[in-house]
Amino acid sequence: MSELLLNRTKGKEAGGISSFEALLNSAMGMIKETEDYSNAAEEAEMAYMLGLNDSVSDLLIAQTKANVTLQYTVAVRNAVIEAYKELMQMQF
Repeated sequence: MSELLLNRTKGKEAGGISSFEALLNSAMGMIKETEDYSNAAEEAEMAYMLGLNDSVSDLLIAQTKANVTLQYTVAVRNAVIEAYKELMQMQF
């Protein structure tokens, strides 16, 4: 998972952005994307409940996208925390 996050940041070092800053910006982008999908799922739920949208499949797709992005974001977060713990246990 963290390899995918690192691949998103490749090539940004040449533009003057540090690797850590690029990684942080990429992580913040993932969080925003997760929030966007979650908001879209909530809007789809409200539209379905109000009768504005009769398609159950659209509702399920929106909920699945939100769920998958949330799971991915949590997995990346867990990998970052584990990496931090390993760094803190290193002795120099």
